[in-house]
Amino acid sequence: MLRRNFKHIARNPVAIFNAALMPVMMLLIFVYVFGSAFNVGEDYINYSTPGMILLAISYGLSGTAVSVSSDMAKGIINRFKVMDVARGAVLTGHVAATMLTNLIAIAAVLGVALALGFRSPASATEWLGAIGVMVATSFAASWLTVALGMAAKTPESAGMSVVPLIMLPFVSSAIVPAEQMGQGVRQFAQYQPFTPIIESLRGFLTGHPSGGYTAAALAWCAGFAIVGYLWSRATFSKRA
Repeated sequence: MLRRNFKHIARNPVAIFNAALMPVMMLLIFVYVFGSAFNVGEDYINYSTPGMILLAISYGLSGTAVSVSSDMAKGIINRFKVMDVARGAVLTGHVAATMLTNLIAIAAVLGVALALGFRSPASATEWLGAIGVMVATSFAASWLTVALGMAAKTPESAGMSVVPLIMLPFVSSAIVPAEQMGQGVRQFAQYQPFTPIIESLRGFLTGHPSGGYTAAALAWCAGFAIVGYLWSRATFSKRA
């Protein structure tokens, strides 16, 4: 299932662009076009890289939702049911393929960020912590996306269902500190789920990890993963 889903992604130019190239383009735009306009107290490339990593995860989700919805709409599940294929493999295959795609996108963003001057004083242990947060975020977002794709009636509506997950990083501390935002938007940015994830990553990559942000990030990831898993399994059992 992993090989099947990853081949589908590799043969879809739009999915490749959204998953790998779009986050790199966003990094270049914000660093070179808008970076000098933001007062973040440090080199903007160092500040923005954690947020761009989260964007790399969220931008690849629409392809997963469409793929899941297409599987349910085209009847391929009926073929799998008469084959020696575990029912759970259909869902976990989509999750594994999405996580693999996300890891490739993250590697591309980090590579470009390093070329643009990003430097991290993090120790090996802190890098492991950052990688753990990335993997947890990708795992949680993948299960939630699979659930959204499973619940959508058509592949087109499935692609639209993940738009909030793509837009939320823009109203967080990914691009500018939340405290610099206007009233109302500032409070939303401070308490929405992606901000603690970004701040946890930023803490690890700058060598100043925050236990509070990391605990909040892992709690959000666990909540998303559990909801996505239970929702997708229930919907799959009903529709299949």
